[in-house]
Amino acid sequence: MTDLKKRALDYHELPKPGKLSVESSKPCTTQDDLSLAYTPGVAEPVREINRDPANAYRFTNKGNLVAVITDGTAVLGLGNMGALASKPVMEGKAVLFKRFAGIDVFDIEITAPTIEAFIETVVNISPTFGGINLEDIAAPHCFRIEKELRERLDIPVFHDDQHGTAVIVCAALLNALELQGKRLESVRIVFLGAGAAGCACARLLKVMGANDITMVDKTGVLHDGRTDKDVLPADLLRNTTARSLSDVMPGADVFIGVSAANALPPELVKAMADKPVIFALANPDPEILPSVAHAIRDDIIMATGRSDFPNQVNNALCFPYLFRGALDAKAKQITEAMQIAAARALAEIAREPVPQVVLNAYKLKELHFGKEYFIPKPFDPRLLERVAPAVANAV
Repeated sequence: MTDLKKRALDYHELPKPGKLSVESSKPCTTQDDLSLAYTPGVAEPVREINRDPANAYRFTNKGNLVAVITDGTAVLGLGNMGALASKPVMEGKAVLFKRFAGIDVFDIEITAPTIEAFIETVVNISPTFGGINLEDIAAPHCFRIEKELRERLDIPVFHDDQHGTAVIVCAALLNALELQGKRLESVRIVFLGAGAAGCACARLLKVMGANDITMVDKTGVLHDGRTDKDVLPADLLRNTTARSLSDVMPGADVFIGVSAANALPPELVKAMADKPVIFALANPDPEILPSVAHAIRDDIIMATGRSDFPNQVNNALCFPYLFRGALDAKAKQITEAMQIAAARALAEIAREPVPQVVLNAYKLKELHFGKEYFIPKPFDPRLLERVAPAVANAV
């Protein structure tokens, strides 16, 4: 057993299994406390909520409670592991919600025979929560699930694998382009990977001003002549004669990979425009290693999905604060405007002097905005102070 495997298993098992527990927020040590916590006193808030459902936000934890929900069909980079096996990941998500934004979470793993049954299950339990975070649900049914739940529920529904990733990618790209002296409106962007994350990133970048985006999947370029275009995202198809990654990479300013390990050949890195940006986000092994890319040319700016390389695209920079802002504003849904506000706030934080508390957390003497640091660190206290209010103000 490797050291990492043993430490990870011990972490989850000892001193008691799992990463979550439920604790009371009110005293219950006397007979009087008991009469208030339960019968007969509990009848009073029941009556108030029955009279006006909005009172649930006054008398229960609904306004600070999020459901992290999955069917286990796309767990990390492991694939379809099933609902039960996904539970450690959902518990981990709950830990991050609590640690970074003070939000309570119930992790809910659903085994459902159909997509319809999954949707109905979430709808039926939704009164308990102030928001729904969908997690590790495979494409394409993740799109339908999110869409129907957003239409049917009056609380925020957010698929983090799509939109959380999109917010961080947009924030990081704004800063990377700033460092490279380029503008989002004028760069050529190539995506390798057209699943949930890739499509969401491309769409948010388009809303923010990107004009030239080409998507590439396992079959090739997403163009309007594809024989399978009925199952492809119509808004991301291009009228082009390009058919492969090698056709579209020459002269590209930006490569964003949400695909598979070693999927970006070194010769295509050589063909990119001057001062290119490469986001190799496949986990655990990126489309190209930073050491390989930097050995090819010295004018590259890179980000990956890994914590052991500079500039990690980490969804923990987004979802706690996005939900904190949405819950504080009692938002009915999380809009594109809220996502853009989060992305811009994140980008601004990275450009400012880094607090000592962050340097201490990462055992660093200094850290400055530049090629090795253009995305904030997860333990930066300014994330809660700045991102959550920006989101709330965008409601």
